[in-house]
Order: sequence, then structure tokens, then C-alpha cells
Amino acid sequence: MDWNQNSRRSFLKQLGAAGTLALAAANTEALASLAAGGQAQGVAGSSSNATGPNATGVTPKAAVLKPGWRPLLDEKLTSWELWMGVPHETVVGLPEGTPTSPTAHDGTPLGLNNDPKHVFNLRMEAGEPVLYITGEIFGGLTTLETFSNYHLRAQIKWGQKKWAPNLNIGFDNGILYHCTGPHGAFWKVWKRSLEFQVAEQAMGDLYALAGTCAEVRVVHPARAWVFDPAGEPKKFTEAKLPGATSGNRAAHLLGDFENPTGEWNTIELYTLGRTSVHVVNGHVDNVIQNASTIKGPEFTEMPLSSGQLQIQSEGAETYWRRVEIQPITEFPAEIKKVAGL
Repeated sequence: MDWNQNSRRSFLKQLGAAGTLALAAANTEALASLAAGGQAQGVAGSSSNATGPNATGVTPKAAVLKPGWRPLLDEKLTSWELWMGVPHETVVGLPEGTPTSPTAHDGTPLGLNNDPKHVFNLRMEAGEPVLYITGEIFGGLTTLETFSNYHLRAQIKWGQKKWAPNLNIGFDNGILYHCTGPHGAFWKVWKRSLEFQVAEQAMGDLYALAGTCAEVRVVHPARAWVFDPAGEPKKFTEAKLPGATSGNRAAHLLGDFENPTGEWNTIELYTLGRTSVHVVNGHVDNVIQNASTIKGPEFTEMPLSSGQLQIQSEGAETYWRRVEIQPITEFPAEIKKVAGL
């Protein structure tokens, strides 16, 4: 990757000059969505509908695509490889003899670059690549490269269809980062990783998958642990670690930061060292620290600060565009302040 420092400094200067911050619900009406990629390419962003006592936002000026930004989607998906999981038993039209599963979580996966139902499709729309995912079979589109210390941004919107076994839940998807190890470590499909959840009413949640661990400052207002900058640090992992919670999910900051169904949402991931920040439509809604990988029978925590990226297929029809990445050596001042770093 070309670490263009001049471009990075220019971007951060623009961000700092135009950024505005809010830490109370009274300010939310003034917060516009951060449509960084969209406005830069002529698409107006939608206004935010953030609510709740802890609504937090940052609305910097839309960043113009500069040499420091690197697009990750192209017509032939040359930066990616594909791993397909186990088809649910309701999937029709598979080659004869293809193993299926009543859960889609166990059994024999389709494996590397084997997508008989064309779940992942790259289309060109208005001259730009758009990744269309049917969601019919669980799968992961994985970068060939490993990344660390970066700012990733993308736009996503929902389609119309959902598939078993996720018919009775909201539209579900996600982007996995710091992916390491073999394919199929989680549910025979996704890698060991941290997940930036991209799902209805859960955009920005953290899931620690297949042997990862991370710390989030949380409160526990109901049955879920919820990120709050003033909360208590807790570890989230599937492993039985001293001091860890009983689950691997840390929900995003209280509030609704998503755009209405059918509109594009802008998601951003800042990761520097073992710390990462999830941003949804301009709102910092989760902060993850002290990321690690759990090793061996003694559950030794090893620092985790890099890995591949995976875009999920998880039972819902979705569209992705303007998936771009650029290097960082520090968090932007506005992000750092709002995130409490």
C-alpha cells in the first residue's frame, strides 16, 4: 500500500477545520450524516436520525478522494478471494451432491472460490463498481492483503430478500477486520476476527469471533452490554477469561444512527495499533481497545493489531460501494475526542 503522508495530512487538516462535535441529544438535529464517499462523488448524504441520551456525532466536511485513498473494489475483484460456507438445507439449485446443513453452521463448506449460486456479484453502476450480495449462502469475501493502522470507509444499503436461517431476524451483514488464521474458523465460514456488525438496529456492534478478545467501555442498562465512553472496561470474547463478560458482543452506543431502509449508509473503521473506532453515518458508536488473540489451553492473550478484511454474506441481500482505505498514523482529533481516547 502507498502510504502517502502528504495526502493523509491534507485530509486530516480538512477534517479538523470543518468538523463539529456533539455530546448531547439536543445537538442531534444539527448532525448531518458523514457521506464522505457519496458527497465527494456527487451523491448527497442523508440526514441523521440519531436519538437517545448519549447520542454522539462528528460531522466533518466530506473528504475529496485523494491519492492516499485506495479503492478496494474493481470490476474483477482483483484484491479479494472468496470462501463459501455450508449451504442451508433450503437452498435449491445447487450442484448434485452438494452437502447442506439444517443450521448452515456445521457440515462441509463449499470452500475457496466455489460460489455455484453466484452469491457475490460485482456490477458496474453509473461507472463505479457495486458489490451485490444475495445473502443466500453464508460466505466471506476476503482481501488478499493484510492491513494495519488504517481508515476504512464504505457505503452499504439493504436489498429486499432474506434467507434461512435468518428469515426471522433483521437484515444482517458485517465487515470483519484483523482476520487471521484459516478460513472457516467460525461456523465453517468466517475467519478469526473482530466484527464491525452491519445489521438493522445493530450497526457498529462488536463481535469477537473464533478466539479473539477486545475491551470495550460499557454500561449494562438491560440485558445487553452497551458501549458508553464513561462506562466500565470489560473484555468480550468466546473464551473463558478472568474478568470477561459471558458473551462476545458489545452493542453500540445507545441511539439510532442508521438511515432509512433503501438509503445508503456510510460506515467507517479507524484502527491504530490495538484500538479501533466504529463510525456510522458520522457518529462514533463503538470504541474497541486492547484487541488480542487467545492462544493455547492457558488462554494466553497475544496482541492483535493487523489482519485481512472480510465482507460477509449472512442471509440478507445487500449492496456495497466505495469501499476505500487509507493509512493513518494517528486518530483525527475529532474522532479521538469523541471516542474518549
